[in-house]
Amino acid sequence: MFDQTFAEMTTAVAVLAGIGAFMALFSGGAIFARAAFVVQPLTEYGVPRSWWNWLGAAKVAGGLGIVLGFFVPVIGILAAVGVVLYFAGAVVTVLRARAYGHVAFPVIYMAPALAALVLAV
Repeated sequence: MFDQTFAEMTTAVAVLAGIGAFMALFSGGAIFARAAFVVQPLTEYGVPRSWWNWLGAAKVAGGLGIVLGFFVPVIGILAAVGVVLYFAGAVVTVLRARAYGHVAFPVIYMAPALAALVLAV
């Protein structure tokens, strides 16, 4: 019984981590591609353009770290923590800009990494 529950939880963590990695990589790639759906809100929130590449790099590093976590779990855990903290900062940025209708977006990107962390711990 324990082995089956552990296997199911491990599968759930792997699926959520994979989704979280994909979402972080997608979001980071969208910044580098200067996709309007990402950079227009950044401009509205007052995020300096000089930060954009660093923000994209942080997202890509988090996504790659989560993928690496399939082979070296501690790196995946640390990367997932970083992704959660990044998007928590994004929530704060959106709230400071009073763009309350946009708060759901960073929360959606944060959710899989956070859920994987909760299940893994």
